[in-house]
Amino acid sequence: MKNYFRSLALATALMSASAMMAQPAGGFGGFGGFQQQTKLETSQEWKDVNYAGDDKAYHTCDIYLPKQVKASYPVVVHIYGSAWFSNNSKGAADLGTIVAALLNAGYAVVCPNHRSSGDAKWPAQINDIKAVIRFVRGEAKKYKFDTSFIATSGFSSGGHLSSVCATTNGIKVAKVGKESVDIEGSVGKYTKKKSLVNAACDWSGPVDLTAMDCGDHMAFGASSPEDVLLGGTKLADDPDKYLGLSATNYVDKKDVPIIIFHGEKDNVVPCCQGKKFYELLKAAGVRTEATFVPEGGHGMGMYSAENLQKMVNFLDAVRLKKK
Repeated sequence: MKNYFRSLALATALMSASAMMAQPAGGFGGFGGFQQQTKLETSQEWKDVNYAGDDKAYHTCDIYLPKQVKASYPVVVHIYGSAWFSNNSKGAADLGTIVAALLNAGYAVVCPNHRSSGDAKWPAQINDIKAVIRFVRGEAKKYKFDTSFIATSGFSSGGHLSSVCATTNGIKVAKVGKESVDIEGSVGKYTKKKSLVNAACDWSGPVDLTAMDCGDHMAFGASSPEDVLLGGTKLADDPDKYLGLSATNYVDKKDVPIIIFHGEKDNVVPCCQGKKFYELLKAAGVRTEATFVPEGGHGMGMYSAENLQKMVNFLDAVRLKKK
């Protein structure tokens, strides 16, 4: 599994170096919608907007507004997958699939970079995503954001960050056993704004990092991506750290609605991750839906028109408070 994740990170770096190496829209996982190969139908776009007020590329985002011009738009923050190894893959954030579907449905989409596990250890990554949400509120007028509805979405490690962002609504610092996790952080200038979201989409995310062996998957190496993210700590040595990294640890009845998509044949993040998340959310009384694709892999076979429409319908129903 370690080698497979690292091959994904290498692919990201190669694609960033050359647009000629990009895959066509709708291809493998988070890399299927590389921006140079995807022409989105938009009314306005902003690239490389810094949401943290610094000069770091890993703190930039791309903003897309739907083709139909309106005074404001509900917002989805969509996060790329990279096993937390990449700090500059916003241009590969499922543009031709998830992002296109959201734009066509009338949502503004923000695709952020975030610090990689090589730049900083957990919880820096969730601090960055929380900062993006605060930025959306702080810059709402400039970018026509309707902040009455903000959702997160993400593939793979992006699905993890989307899910943690949603399940930690309102939590600044989490006490997890003997560990204290600074969830909110202090990135950017909009620290007085709220980082609350109204819904989340989880596409193939690792959500319980204490149980990555729950199903069939590629063999682990000496250090898994989550080990690297936590500074080389092993699960057996400090399980509280892995709990603090897991979206499942924060599930409670107050959580916002979450929709889950996972492939039954995912051999990178086993499908039992999504199934456990779904069962926990249901047991807590949280509004949730799940689609487990029999032939779906880690991204491959997941972005059907039917699944993309399910995502849109779910977000619309939450936003419009349909029963």
